[in-house]
Amino acid sequence: MSLNIIVLAKQVPDTRNVGPDAMTPEGTVNRSALPAIFNPEDLNALEQALRLKDANPGSTVTVITMGPPRAAEVIRESLYRGADGGYLLTDRAFAGADTLATSYALAATIQKLGMPDVILGGRQAIDGDTAQVGPQVAQKLGLPQVTYVEEILKCADGKMTVKRHIDGGVETVEAPLPLVLTVNGSAAPCRPRNAKLVMKYKRAMVPMEKPAEGLAYAEEYEKRPYLTLGQLSTADVDADLKQCGLSGSPTKVKAVQNIVFKAKESKVLTASDADVEGLIQELLANHTIG
Repeated sequence: MSLNIIVLAKQVPDTRNVGPDAMTPEGTVNRSALPAIFNPEDLNALEQALRLKDANPGSTVTVITMGPPRAAEVIRESLYRGADGGYLLTDRAFAGADTLATSYALAATIQKLGMPDVILGGRQAIDGDTAQVGPQVAQKLGLPQVTYVEEILKCADGKMTVKRHIDGGVETVEAPLPLVLTVNGSAAPCRPRNAKLVMKYKRAMVPMEKPAEGLAYAEEYEKRPYLTLGQLSTADVDADLKQCGLSGSPTKVKAVQNIVFKAKESKVLTASDADVEGLIQELLANHTIG
């Protein structure tokens, strides 16, 4: 059976490079001061979507992301790996969104595009670590959800069977379609770029990325419509401005810090039996082991 699959992906600041200019005076992340990357667990979700597509001929994978024009790079990276298309939600009214406002915008977009069979996203984004957006999208759309997914085992007869990681082990769950899945970073890593797809989509852009005039290779966009990526605003998805961006965000980021953990003390041991035995006794005494 063919499936209509949507992947929710995010371009995030590389939190390994947090500096003193990481925050704006308004308390939001200064994304222009940090390198932008594809959120790692969203790549795991993309791989599960592509595996579903491979196993179900005729299926399509569409990527939705929200952010400034440069976030379209997430869509291009997805196309290079086998996705079929994508939409960038970009509007000043979306800026500063917390998880509640983000999930509202994504849910409104999905409703506008039409309900898919499966919606996948990473468990959480590395810039917030909340793991809230996927479940909130499911709630707003009234769909069943399975979290902490590691592998999709089967999809047939309007149902999907998945393996999920839980405390103390793994669990196999069956749920009806349409369905929302959030995928762990421990799931299979995303496949590498395909060289032919890179050549095909390397000039793909959303309209806001194109300069007003003098666009190089302008004739290609007329001959190859797939090079113009989808771009949506609040008006395009009939969004309520009061529920978007800072206006719709009850939570605010107060500070971002780069914390480096340092050991308070260290010990140097020899390979002698006495040193090894002493270390084991110490670890047992402070309940580090045993």
